[in-house]
Amino acid sequence: MKISYKLILIISVLMVTVDSIAQEFDVNLQIRPRFEYRNGYKELMKDGTYPTSFISNRSRLNFDFKQEKIKAKISFQNVRVWGDVNTTATSDKNGVALFESWFSYDFSTDWSAKIGRQVISYDNQRIFGGLDWAQQGQSHDALVVHYAKDKMQIDFGSAISNGGESLIETSYTTTYKNLQYIWLNKKFTNSSLSVLGLNTGYQYENTTDAVFENAYMQTLGGFYKWQAGNFYGDLSGYTQTGETALGISKEDILAYNTGINVGYKFTPTFKAELGFEYLSGKAQDDADSKMKSFTPLFGTNHGFNGFMDYFYVGNHKNTVGLKDFYGKLSFEKNKWQFAVAPHVFYSAAQIINPITLEQESSNLGTEIDLTCMYKLDKNITITAGFSKMFGSTSLELIKGGNKDNDNNWAYVMVSFNPNIFSYKTTK
Repeated sequence: MKISYKLILIISVLMVTVDSIAQEFDVNLQIRPRFEYRNGYKELMKDGTYPTSFISNRSRLNFDFKQEKIKAKISFQNVRVWGDVNTTATSDKNGVALFESWFSYDFSTDWSAKIGRQVISYDNQRIFGGLDWAQQGQSHDALVVHYAKDKMQIDFGSAISNGGESLIETSYTTTYKNLQYIWLNKKFTNSSLSVLGLNTGYQYENTTDAVFENAYMQTLGGFYKWQAGNFYGDLSGYTQTGETALGISKEDILAYNTGINVGYKFTPTFKAELGFEYLSGKAQDDADSKMKSFTPLFGTNHGFNGFMDYFYVGNHKNTVGLKDFYGKLSFEKNKWQFAVAPHVFYSAAQIINPITLEQESSNLGTEIDLTCMYKLDKNITITAGFSKMFGSTSLELIKGGNKDNDNNWAYVMVSFNPNIFSYKTTK
């Protein structure tokens, strides 16, 4: 902690005093405490268990620098739960982490490259997203080459991962072993089209030959966004093929994801949306060795399939998949925003009762999400929400717990985001 504070101070002094170097320098602060009440969050409450509540907190300090063809950013953060260390503790539990640390260089007006720890986010954030809801967020150690001209943009990304410096090959399972992708976006008058090709390599240990190998999975697809008068919407579709690593082996994979969302603006402050998303899964009585369950990889998955995070937020991987029918009504008034979003969930593949061995209903239940946001100040936003899950017997089978318990979740979050320092010079 002390070292980090000294480093921050040194950087600040240098940026202010060395006028011949700095062109633009900004320091931004975020403090974001969030109270949560969990009574059936992510899984149905089990009999004999009790709800819990806590306050988590993100503290983030961002340094942004820009000079001619160069941009750079360093972002420090601390994520904690109130009370996770003693009131007289001499050190923090999680310490200070480096959320972002990158610089970019403009080779020309069309080409640039960014290297270092960075957020990678595209389209509706279903495959790549910043995961901002999670207090820790999500960032990648990567190189991204960027091309932009007229209304066309192309990004080429690449990454390679290791657990540390070593002299020989060692096991690595923290995240992907390597990654390569290309993302292309073309803007039209009232629409835009994106195409993504992503290759991810995951390491596994081949115990037969006593070697480490990689299983390579390809995620291919696109995202189309449009607007016509008061109507707007988007359409997406992805497939996953290749191989996926499973411990000490690998399996072939063939999975799909598609989604459609249509909205209408009744007034500038009131709109309604209807949508559907399908993520393929594998039937529980399917003896085929091929993996058929789609994984949304690095997406901001909290924003999809209900805020109670029953599906694809660190869970529901390699299962029966999901069909999500949803709607949303949202209203804005002065500094207030309100939204209600119901979800009706079905499994994408068959669920088998392990006792009777009979096929169960694909209906997983219904979730209702209520959200309210208030802009207290230009730097302070208060957001609150309440969600309730009306689960089914089938949801009990795949998640455990009791559907008849009062399964709900609530939160209140305060976000304080001031710009605490800004410095510019004119050459």
